[in-house]
Amino acid sequence: MTAPALYRYFGSHEELIQHVVGDIFTEIGAGVAAAIDSAGDGITEKMIAACREFRRWGLNDKAEFGMLFGSPLPTLEAAHDDLVAECAAKFSAVFFALFYELWRKQPFPIPRDDEIDPGLRAQLARYQEALGVDLPLGAGLTFLRCWVRLYGMVSLEVFGHLHFALEDAAAMFEITLSELATLVNLEYPLPEG
Repeated sequence: MTAPALYRYFGSHEELIQHVVGDIFTEIGAGVAAAIDSAGDGITEKMIAACREFRRWGLNDKAEFGMLFGSPLPTLEAAHDDLVAECAAKFSAVFFALFYELWRKQPFPIPRDDEIDPGLRAQLARYQEALGVDLPLGAGLTFLRCWVRLYGMVSLEVFGHLHFALEDAAAMFEITLSELATLVNLEYPLPEG
């Protein structure tokens, strides 16, 4: 197919990019969901599988990772595209559903509302209201802290920002998983036997 022929299906370059980004969000969401499904019934196994799949995908699909999680594309930022937002929400819902399952099965220590900075507390409340979930604000804060660490570690590795010190960041990633496990009161590594 020639480049001009694409515009029989899409009204503009921006619309084409929006569909590509939406498809990539759908692909990574499906990959993480499949990893969770194949991990068995244990919540720790599911969490580890989801995080490892996110890293695996990012390292194998660096250009696509960059489109989703690198610098925002100006045309997508300006468009406020519902398709991209819907696909991104479905991707994030895979992780959030797993986190919510963990909270329901094994609640972990969280800060009380009055221990959270008031400005942050208000933002967390708006975020959770938009998600339509009934979680303590401290649990939502812990979810975001986990995502920031996971995303940060994977991004540094995918974009080559750890090469100054590490040729292979796999062990560092596993340390990050152990730190995430501590945040949500899971045992990591998995017990042998």
